[in-house]
Amino acid sequence: MYFLIAVPVLLILLVYVIYRKKRDLNRFGNSEVISQLMPEASASRHIIKYLIQLLAVLALVIGIARPQFGSKLREVKREGIEIIIALDVSNSMMAEDIQPNRLERAKQAISKLVDQMVNDKIGLIVFAGKAYVQMPITTDYVSAKMFLSTISTDIVPVQGTAIGSAIDMGINSFTPSPQSSKALIVITDGENHEDDAVRAAQVAAEKGIKVCTIGIGRPEGAPVPVTGTGGQKAYLKDREGNTVISKLDEKMLQQIAAAGNGVYVRSSDTRLGLNTVFDELNKMEKQEMEIKTYSDYDERFQYFFGLALILLFADMFLLERKNRWLSKIKLFEQ
Repeated sequence: MYFLIAVPVLLILLVYVIYRKKRDLNRFGNSEVISQLMPEASASRHIIKYLIQLLAVLALVIGIARPQFGSKLREVKREGIEIIIALDVSNSMMAEDIQPNRLERAKQAISKLVDQMVNDKIGLIVFAGKAYVQMPITTDYVSAKMFLSTISTDIVPVQGTAIGSAIDMGINSFTPSPQSSKALIVITDGENHEDDAVRAAQVAAEKGIKVCTIGIGRPEGAPVPVTGTGGQKAYLKDREGNTVISKLDEKMLQQIAAAGNGVYVRSSDTRLGLNTVFDELNKMEKQEMEIKTYSDYDERFQYFFGLALILLFADMFLLERKNRWLSKIKLFEQ
């Protein structure tokens, strides 16, 4: 609609052109004598043509703005499942046995998974020594990717790996609806040092929540990179000065998945395993999660485009000079 600013500008230009034409004709002599020398010249036709062109521009601008009139209510039903992803953000997730590192690879896979979602709800939990809700369960996928981009190992103040705490937090983060299908995906290297994660998975299964695990890393492990005192890259060491090797604990993750009636998938450099888990979750019965009512409007832009087309055709056939044949017809002269 900002293009409508051109309309008054073009009208001012029209007034200026009319003024210039009159001034130039007056230089030649008496206007009555000049009009007899140019019998087919029209003082108004070029103005009419210009106004027709201006109206065509006006109609095109309004049409491009896509006007809509009338409204009718339309109901859209959402059927899907609720998914909460619990992501390990402990320091061991910075190990580089999965490129570029375990945490970044997991974030990339989660982002791609969000792109595939349509009606499902998603929530994010981060955990290390304690678990925190990073994003409550929602269908706002844009916000999900925004929250995902802010995740780092510094987001949780207490280090460690409390998988059980993450599962307990996930249980309490789902909607209270008993009909909806719920699933919790835990992405971690499996080095649980804090609590009884298997028992927490059993409790989740008893409440109808499927717990799936994705093991990220390699069983042989890799050192955990840290920033040295001089800002250079170093590796985490234990109290004896030995380099800490973070290894994937597949046995623990398999036990958690079995207790939670879910599946366990091991990641690799080429695939994290989220798609495999998501395909498995899609087999779950999808429940009606919500009904949204939208106002639907009828499009009216085509009428303005049609009007602009008619005006442009009229402009093509309208000449700036008088028609010598029509000028001979004098209906009101004796």
